[in-house]
Amino acid sequence: MLADKNAPNVEVWRQIEDMCRKARANAVPVIPDSEGTESNPFSLDTLAVFMFRVLQRANHPGNLDKNSPNAGYVLLMFYHLYEGKTRREFECELVERFRSLVKIPLLTSERNPLQDPVKSILEDGIDLYNRHTGRHGRLESNKGAYTKEWAKWEKQLREILFGNAQYLNSIQVPFESALKEVSEQLRKIARGEYKTPEYMTPDSGKRKIAAITFAAITLPVLDIKGLLDNLAGKHRKAGAFLKDKNLENSINKAHVTLAHKRSHGVTAVANYGTFLHKQVPVDITALIFTDKMAALEAFPGSVEGERVIPKNEWPHVTLWTAEGVGGKEANLLSKLHLEGKATRVRIDPPPTILGTLEFY
Repeated sequence: MLADKNAPNVEVWRQIEDMCRKARANAVPVIPDSEGTESNPFSLDTLAVFMFRVLQRANHPGNLDKNSPNAGYVLLMFYHLYEGKTRREFECELVERFRSLVKIPLLTSERNPLQDPVKSILEDGIDLYNRHTGRHGRLESNKGAYTKEWAKWEKQLREILFGNAQYLNSIQVPFESALKEVSEQLRKIARGEYKTPEYMTPDSGKRKIAAITFAAITLPVLDIKGLLDNLAGKHRKAGAFLKDKNLENSINKAHVTLAHKRSHGVTAVANYGTFLHKQVPVDITALIFTDKMAALEAFPGSVEGERVIPKNEWPHVTLWTAEGVGGKEANLLSKLHLEGKATRVRIDPPPTILGTLEFY
C-alpha cells in the first residue's frame, strides 16, 4: 500500500488514474466528511477547522504553517478549487473515477452552530478572495490592489480563530476515533465489501447514462403559452414581438436544460439522477429576444429541501429561433442583452411553473 496526500484537483486525479492503469493498482480517495454547501463540497465549519489546524503547526515542508503570513489566503485558494460543486457531485465524480471512497470523520454530529465571529471572518475572506481573483487572477495576496486588506484579514483571522479555540477543539472528532473509522473503511474496500452510495446506483439513472445526452426540466406547454399571452397583454415590447411569431402553434415542447453531456460531462448529467421524474418549481423571470431568437429566463427551485442547481450558465426555455438559426444559439441571449444587442422584458413577480426533471 502506498499512501500519499495532496491530490486536490482533476489534473492530479487523471495522473493517478493513469498510474493505476500502468501499474495495475487501485487508488482509494480519502476525504474529510462534510455536509458541504450549495456550491462547495466543504462546509464553513470544515474550513474553519482546517485553518485552525494549519495556524497551529510548525516547520511545514511547504511553509504552510503558523509562520506563513498568507496561510489564510492559501487555504481559501484550495477551498475554491471545488467551488461550483455540491457535495454529491464531488463524491459522485470520485466514486466514478476510482470506484470507492473513504470519508474521514472530522466534525462531531451534535456540535453547536459555527460561532458568528468565525463565520463572519470566513465569509469576509471569501468575499475578499473573489474580489482579488476577479481582478488579479492567481496573483499572490501580497501583491495587487488588496494587499492591505489581506494583511488586516490575516491578522483578524488568527485573532478570531484562537479566540474561539475551545469551540473549534470541541467540535472535532478525536483523532484515534477518526483513524479507527478510516482503517475499517479501508479494510472493507480491501475485502471487496465496499457498497456504492445510493446516488451512484442504477436506480439513480446511472446505468443508462451512456445513452443519455442531457438532463432537463420539462415544462407544460400550455402553462408557457398562458404566460406568454399574459405577458403580451401587459408589456408593449413583448406584445409587439410576439404578435407575428405564431408561438401558439409553433411551441410543442418546453424545457430548461440543466446539464449537457458534451458541455458538462457524464458525471454532471448523472448527478441529477436523484431528482429523476420529480416535480421541480421553476421561476420565470424575464423574456429576452432579438430578431432571430427568443427565450424565457428560468430559475429552478428545490425538491424536498434540496435545490436543483443548473450547470448551464444561463438556464432558459427556448421559445423561437428564426429559420437557419440553431436552438443552441439561444444560450447567447443573456450575453447579447448585456452587450445591448437583445431586449429583456422583466417579469415581476415571476410566475412559478411546475415541471418534471427528465433525462433525454
